[in-house]
Amino acid sequence: MNKIPKVISLIGKEFRESKKPTVRKTSEKRDPFKTLIACLLSLRTRDENTAKASSSLFKVADTPEEILKLPIRKLEKLIFSSGFYKNKARTINHVSKVILEEYNGKVPSDIDKLMEIKGIGRKTAAICMVYGFNKPHYIPTDVHVHQIANRLGWVKTKIPDQTELELMKIVPRKYWYELNTLFVLFGKKICVSVSPFCSKCPVNKYCPRIGVKRSR
Repeated sequence: MNKIPKVISLIGKEFRESKKPTVRKTSEKRDPFKTLIACLLSLRTRDENTAKASSSLFKVADTPEEILKLPIRKLEKLIFSSGFYKNKARTINHVSKVILEEYNGKVPSDIDKLMEIKGIGRKTAAICMVYGFNKPHYIPTDVHVHQIANRLGWVKTKIPDQTELELMKIVPRKYWYELNTLFVLFGKKICVSVSPFCSKCPVNKYCPRIGVKRSR
């Protein structure tokens, strides 16, 4: 596990000039609510679709109050490009309602309270904490982080929530903030889910390629 800093450093150099995912760019303004909504929009869709849907929505409404004023059909139309727009519209409406009515319009800064809101899972809550509130106390773990950490042999887990807990035991804390962003970029460009590009991977000599049946 002493190779972890080296691996993270090499991946960081590889993607130093890469464009950050939409959720990270949204979080640069330190608006937990917009970070939260952008993350909900990002579920099961490509980043370019998240960017389009987020931009469309936030031009019209970017607070719980403003979102709740939108008819559901209008909300669906605004976020259509994100995919699964009907379900996402209902989730965003519900989350906005709870935040407005139970938390005076402010996203709760406690991860457990945030996860109590229906529609918000561990990954979304962690992203909101780390990037929306600038609280790097967690390692947001999506399918990319989960898959890559297992391929590298850092963990041996079945689901992302387990992976996060195990990574927090072995990854030096100074890397927690950037790990999600780096692994998402790495997972989209090189360490893809099917037939990863191992031949051009910057960390191939540190990777046992666990679970990889075919590569390029």
